[in-house]
Amino acid sequence: MTKLFATRLALAATMMLLANPAISAQQDDGAPLPSKPGKPINTGEVLSGELTALKVRDVKNAGKRIATYQITSEPRRLPAPNGLCNLETGPETFQLVTSSDAQAAQLKSFVGKAISVKVDEVACASDPGQMSEAVITKWSLIKKQ
Repeated sequence: MTKLFATRLALAATMMLLANPAISAQQDDGAPLPSKPGKPINTGEVLSGELTALKVRDVKNAGKRIATYQITSEPRRLPAPNGLCNLETGPETFQLVTSSDAQAAQLKSFVGKAISVKVDEVACASDPGQMSEAVITKWSLIKKQ
């Protein structure tokens, strides 16, 4: 009889351990509420944030490494039809597409620093090789004074 009791006690303790995280997860009142969507960013507006450089291999060019730059910013909504880019608050990382070596050289000196760019064309990331949530294809650097 004591062996049966010990087995049942062990089974009950195991069930309590397995059920306890689920119960505490349901009762967690300290969980953060879903964030509000970011403020919109339209053509001609300024986007500010920290510039980072990523090393990406170009699949179209025999795996050659290319420098890719991105700005990490507060969440921003894009103009329709892109909206929130299938995210709850909007994108926070924006890839800056460089159209010339001069633009790439210009960005290289600002890596790790806060910059501001005037956005002329922006869209949600759609290609598998894009590392950011949104892509700015036309932009100009705002000089700090």
